[in-house]
Amino acid sequence: MTNNFFNFFSLSTRFVMVAESIIDRDNFSQEAIASPAVKILNWNVAKQNNTPAWTRDFFHILETYQPDLVCLQEIGLNTQTKSILALESMGWNFAPNFRDTYTDNYCGILTASPVKPIARTALLTQDCEPLTNTPKVSLIVEYAIAKRDRPLLVVNTHAINFVTSEKFAAQLNKLEQFLHRRSEPIVLCGDFNTWSQRRLRLLNLMGDRLHLTPVQFSPPAQTHLKTFFASPPLDWIYYRGLSQKPASATVFKEITSSDHTPMGVELLL
Repeated sequence: MTNNFFNFFSLSTRFVMVAESIIDRDNFSQEAIASPAVKILNWNVAKQNNTPAWTRDFFHILETYQPDLVCLQEIGLNTQTKSILALESMGWNFAPNFRDTYTDNYCGILTASPVKPIARTALLTQDCEPLTNTPKVSLIVEYAIAKRDRPLLVVNTHAINFVTSEKFAAQLNKLEQFLHRRSEPIVLCGDFNTWSQRRLRLLNLMGDRLHLTPVQFSPPAQTHLKTFFASPPLDWIYYRGLSQKPASATVFKEITSSDHTPMGVELLL
C-alpha cells in the first residue's frame, strides 16, 4: 500500500503543466510549398529522440526518404537548450503538454518543415490522463502553397489514452469544431490510440464529417504498424483536398528505435 501510494504521488508531482503553448525553431528556408506533391512522415518516437539509436534512424529516414513534412509525437525537448540536433536542418513548431521535472524535458508533439508557417494553433484536451494527470495536445500548422489562395493545414495529434470513450470523443469534437469552419486542404496525422473498434469508429465518423480520407497501406505494410493486442493500428494519416500518389504509402519496418513504426505517404496537391 505504501509503495503504491508513493508511486502514485511521485507520478502526480513529476509531470507538471507548462506556460508555453507553442515553442518554435525559426530555421525555415522556404516561404511556401512549391512542389506539386508533399512527402509526409508520421511517427510516435516514444520519447527516444535523445538517444543515439533514434538519431541514427531519423537521419537515415531524412536521407533516404527526404520528407517535406515531419509530424512527431512524444518528443522530448530539453527546457534549457530547446533544441533537437537531428532537426537542425528544418524549422519546427513544438506543442508541449507537460514538463517532466525529473529530466527537465518538455514532452509534446512537433511538426517540422523547410517551409515557414503562416499560422499555428495548439489545442489541449480538457481531460487529463490518469496517474500522470496530464492532457494531450493537437497542433495545427498552416503553410502557404505557391500560386494558390488557400494554405495547407497540417494537423498533428496525439490522442488521449486510458480514459473513457466519451473523453476520447471530447478531444475529437474539439478538433472538429476548429476544422469544420475551414475549407482548405488538410493533412491529419498522429497517434490516435485507436486500440478498440469503438475508438476507431469515432475517429472515422469525425473523418467522414470533415470529408477526410485515410491513407491506404498495403496489407503487408499494415501488419508492421503499431497495434495493441491485435487491435486496429494506432497511427493514421488522413487527407482532404489532396490525392494519394499510387503505391506511395510506406512503413519503415526496419526502424526499431521506437515501439511505433514510422509511416510515410506522398500526397499530390
